[in-house]
Formats: sequence, C-alpha cells, structure tokens
Amino acid sequence: MPLTEGRLQDTWYGDRRPGLLLRALERVYAGVSAARRQRSRPAEALAGKPIVVVGNITAGGTGKTPLVIRLCELLQSAGIAVAVVSRGYGRAGSGPVAVVPDTPTSEAGDEPVLIARARGVPVFVDEDREAAALAAFEAGARVVLSDDGLQRTRLPRMMELCVVDAQRGFGNGRLLPAGPLREPLERLHGVDWIISNGEVNATRAAVPAELAHKVVEMRLQPTTLTRLDTGEACPATEAVERLAGVPLTAVAGMGNPGRFFDTLAALGLPVVERRPLPDHHDYVVADFSDIPGAVIMTEKDAVKCATLGLENAWVLGVGARLPEEWERNWLKSIAEIIL
Repeated sequence: MPLTEGRLQDTWYGDRRPGLLLRALERVYAGVSAARRQRSRPAEALAGKPIVVVGNITAGGTGKTPLVIRLCELLQSAGIAVAVVSRGYGRAGSGPVAVVPDTPTSEAGDEPVLIARARGVPVFVDEDREAAALAAFEAGARVVLSDDGLQRTRLPRMMELCVVDAQRGFGNGRLLPAGPLREPLERLHGVDWIISNGEVNATRAAVPAELAHKVVEMRLQPTTLTRLDTGEACPATEAVERLAGVPLTAVAGMGNPGRFFDTLAALGLPVVERRPLPDHHDYVVADFSDIPGAVIMTEKDAVKCATLGLENAWVLGVGARLPEEWERNWLKSIAEIIL
C-alpha cells in the first residue's frame, strides 16, 4: 500500500506503527545526520556574535515565524537594532536576497516577506545562513534572529529557542521518516528555552521531566481581519459580524492547518469548507476558481496571494503572546550580552 500523506501523519501522530522501510530509512537518516554534525564546524567569523536561533526538532510548522516577529517587536521596543536571517524555504533561487516588504515571495520565500512586512526589520535570505548573518551585522544589526536553523551547526548562536506544537508534541518520538523528529529528544537538553505553542502542561508532559523548567507557553491570538484586495481591516473580534451570512472557505498552506481551522471555529466564523494545503503551497488563481463565497486565509498565505486579484478574500492576523515576566527577562539577558 502506498505511503500517503495521511498514512504518514497517522504513523507520526497516531497509533500506526512504522513499517520496515520507514524504520530502515530512519537508521539511514540518523547516520547521515550524525556524520554531518561531526563534520560541521561553527563559522569562525561569527564567533561570539549575538545570534538567537528560533527553530524546532520536528518536521512541519510549529509557530516559529510568529515568535520571531514577537521577538523583533520586543527588541525594537528596547531600541535594539535587530535583523532576521533565513534560507527562504520554497523560493526559486538559493543566493543572497535582502528582503523588503515588496520583495516577491518567489525570490525570498513567504515567511521572510511576512516578517519584513510585519516589523519592517532587515531580513537577509541566503542558503548560506552564515553569509546572511554576516551581512546582517555589517548592515548594523546588534542582534540577529535566525528563523529556523536549529540543525544548522555551522551557524554559531548565543541562544536557542525550540518551538513545539503543544497539540502534536513530538509524535511517536522517532526520527524522520519513521517519526516527525529531525533530531533525537536528547537535543532538547542543549536548548535554552522550549516554547510551547499552546497549552504549556501538554508540552511539559512530553519533554523529559528534568527539562520542564525550560518550557514557556506561547499563545497565538487573533488580532485583525483584513480584506486582501483593499487593505480594509477590523479587529478580529468583529470578524463574525463582518462576515455574517457569507459562505466561507478556509484555506491554509501550513505545517498544521488544523490549528488555523480551530482558531476560526473558536472565533465563531461560519466556515463551510476547510481546505488544507501543503506547507508553503504556491498559490495560483485556479486554487480559488470553484469557491462560491469568501475565502479566509493566514497571513503567510496572503503574501503569496496578494497579486492574484482575489476580490473576496480575507486574512486573519495573529500575534504571539508570551508571559510578560519571561519577555522582560529575555530582553534583559539580551541586553546583558550586547552591552
């Protein structure tokens, strides 16, 4: 029987046991990853530089980008010049790109463009993330945030934040492709903070007991509802009133589209159809040709759909929220390092 996406998800997060082929490939993946880590050495030119890596040890979306945006906001509020680096997953090329809000997603990737639009910070995309970080510091950044890159051992870092989807946790605890893990759970011992996207106790139960003190809860809270073609916006709390009586189709090209759909349900929006799509889906007009009413999508999807001429598409904005005390202490720790 062919291994479909649904069967793979059942294996990773359900009761299905991985078959012989997946277990064999898991051993290959583990060996290749270990060999790569042994060969890789941190770039000397970045030694001691204030770089914060925001990543995960599971495949698929966990909420890294909203967290990066929130950390940018905190640093900006403290008057600390910040830049973001990324490899720009899903873009056409692999070379360096200095991202600005109107950079096409085909050149930079959806998440870097989203970050540039959300906070107006310098964003540098390069398959060579060390070169991107050097460019960021040369441009005046005091702190560089890496959106993803926990497994990029050539990139030095002064701090690591590992984001976990509290709904999914670490699945069956196995390495790719038999499970969702990019690295063994033991890797969590080396990170500074484990950011739980969702209910904190669920994540604390999933990590080794001695690491429970590292777990911090993050909530993604709806903020705005924006019409894609006109930019007309209102608070997310008014979304039900604004879209009352309109057949609504929800689309989501992300690692865990169910989280977006659950958010819409919690708001009470009248969604009549849910369309989950692959992470970083490259949207075309035909994706929307059979939708009779309005479309609602994530901000990440919106940066790819803005040029498609959609007339009745809405974007739900969300913001990452963390404990105020943790944010104060995090900012203090950064300031102590750079001052």
